[in-house]
Amino acid sequence: HRPPFLWLDRVVEITGESIRAEKTIPVDLDLFRGHYPDYPLMPGVLLCEAVFQAGALLIGELLKDEEKISGVPVLTRVIGARFKREVLPGDTIELRAALKERLGPAWFLKGSVRVHGKVAVQVEFACALKG
Repeated sequence: HRPPFLWLDRVVEITGESIRAEKTIPVDLDLFRGHYPDYPLMPGVLLCEAVFQAGALLIGELLKDEEKISGVPVLTRVIGARFKREVLPGDTIELRAALKERLGPAWFLKGSVRVHGKVAVQVEFACALKG
């Protein structure tokens, strides 16, 4: 992913089969003019996208030592998402993704978004290599 659709600022840590990254939500994001004009909130779908991007980076890292692997991780399934807290303009979010299981070309992950140290979003999802 690249701007304007990159939802990670920095990778904090990759250990074993998990990743931790961060994103500071810009106060001047154009989407806040419409979501919502008098009460700007970061859309939950974009918070999930940030976790999906962290998961894709993790898959890339786990694959880097495998031979004859090509393609990019593409989202194939959202198994469930729970939205627990709001994320506001200016907040810095912590993104986590961890591999639950790999079955052939399918990768099953779980992830979360934390804001101010508390869980804002929990999501489980699957990816497959495409291309």
